[in-house]
Amino acid sequence: MIENKSIGSKVFDVVNVVILILITLVCILPVWYVLCVSLSSREAVSAGKVALWPVGFNLLSYKKILGEGNFFTSFLVSIKRVVLGTGASMVCILLAAYPLSRTKKQFPKRGIFMWIFVFCMLFNGGTVPWYITMKNYGLMDSIWGLVLGMGLQVFNVILAVNFFKNLPVELEEACFIDGGGPWRNLISIYIPLAKPMVATISLFTIVQYWNEFFQGMVLSTKQSSYPLQTYIQQMVVTLDYSSMNVEQIAQAMKLNNQSLDAAKIFIAMIPVLIIYPFLQKYFVSGITLGSVKG
Repeated sequence: MIENKSIGSKVFDVVNVVILILITLVCILPVWYVLCVSLSSREAVSAGKVALWPVGFNLLSYKKILGEGNFFTSFLVSIKRVVLGTGASMVCILLAAYPLSRTKKQFPKRGIFMWIFVFCMLFNGGTVPWYITMKNYGLMDSIWGLVLGMGLQVFNVILAVNFFKNLPVELEEACFIDGGGPWRNLISIYIPLAKPMVATISLFTIVQYWNEFFQGMVLSTKQSSYPLQTYIQQMVVTLDYSSMNVEQIAQAMKLNNQSLDAAKIFIAMIPVLIIYPFLQKYFVSGITLGSVKG
């Protein structure tokens, strides 16, 4: 059935499209500007001539970052950190969220544990006690220090708890009638139905592990242990002429810390931009289904 739209409906559609285009531009233009700055010459960046197109196109900033021997070492450290950290976090989140989503009759101490989780989310012991704890456990210069140092993300636990609460109680009752227990219910029924939530929280966790750099600075005493974000955050344009040859001095003179920072930002965004499209279809449903009940 073809419906003839009124003039008001057509105007609304046009306005809606214009607003969505503006929102898209607001999201894309900053990324595009960063890319343009990273590809522009030192003089153009310093003079503020870069706008919507690179000025004095060059790849010196990317050559500086990718040409360093420790770049790929730090990249592999970050990959290991993301893979191990996301896996460990998801196991802990699901194992914590399932019992907390049960009723008080099923889990009488639920309220106490929930308050402990929320308290830990709002308050922490501070950087110094955290550092001492990590050092005493021998997690300095260790990939497990970078993984376990992030801890359990309580906000993600709350999202998972609310998602599990929205699943029909009849599913759990049917599992118990068939002779299954809590483990069978979680692994065979709840987790397969929680794909949107798992994908959403996994994306949050991946981004958090990938972008975090401060713990790498604190827990790593040698550059080979740095994750990628810590490594590129430490990079600056230095002009130590005593250790440079003529060619290196000429290249260093063409570099600019601002364009180097822009290249760092763009390189750091690429892995997340690659992963996000594969998880995007679960993103909206995962958040909305996990935000109804408290």
